[in-house]
Amino acid sequence: MKTRYTFGGDEHIYIEMDEEMSLDAFFKSLSMSNAVREAKIDGVTEICPANASFQVKFNPDVVHPDDLLEQVKALEAVAEKAEKRMNTRIIEIPVYYQDPWTHETLMRFRERHQDPSGTDLEYAARINGFDSVEDFITAHHSQPWFVSMVGFVAGLPFLYQLVEREKQLEVPKYLRPRTDTPKLTVGYGGCFSCIYSVRGAGGYQMFGITPMPIYDPEQEVTYLKDFMVLFRPGDIVKWRPIDRAEYDAICQQVEDGTFMPKMAEVEFDLDAFNKDMTGTNARLMEALNGA
Repeated sequence: MKTRYTFGGDEHIYIEMDEEMSLDAFFKSLSMSNAVREAKIDGVTEICPANASFQVKFNPDVVHPDDLLEQVKALEAVAEKAEKRMNTRIIEIPVYYQDPWTHETLMRFRERHQDPSGTDLEYAARINGFDSVEDFITAHHSQPWFVSMVGFVAGLPFLYQLVEREKQLEVPKYLRPRTDTPKLTVGYGGCFSCIYSVRGAGGYQMFGITPMPIYDPEQEVTYLKDFMVLFRPGDIVKWRPIDRAEYDAICQQVEDGTFMPKMAEVEFDLDAFNKDMTGTNARLMEALNGA
């Protein structure tokens, strides 16, 4: 990996670990952004991490941009030596695939799609070489996903599939973005899955919807009373397919204040994962099943 440093206007430095998303790039970005934070450099006002990069905001009246750049570059050696393991959580997310709400929405915007004659799932299954939509859905939910970033809109997680690169699902975004996406839509763009935390415009392919809120600025949802955003970088997600009856039941439980997401504390070790992806994923899901 070759790190790239650029200035973003007068108040930002952008640090990109790699042009391609990878867990190695994520861990290096996480380690380096933490090192910058811990260095408490005068003039730094904010650090914003992303999938394989991060951005530093600073006050140029306090620290000269060139001086800050040199200080940030010096911390790259710290990131190179950082341990690639973390204590985190695995969280089960119920998904109603092929639901009526995202289906109605995607049909309204077919003229913006690569394949106006089909659905998003039919297109995704075909270009990924699956014989059926059901096979593609199985590939989407059968292995866990890694939350590499939270943002773009409040609470929205970007999720990277924990499988060999050649097995990763890839689906392009719409040719032109939609002006509408249902809240809690499970979407897909490039190599990332996501959950739309709020209703709004979007360009990711739509596969289904979850009944489980992930963002609550009012903090009325039982499991979001301590913090309005569910996800944090490093969380691991396991999708669980559900039908309409269970979707409705969970929606009622959320409203009643009785629903709690299934999750477990786990350790994620990148070196162990790279050596044995199948075994690592099995252990992660076993921890969730025992929760």
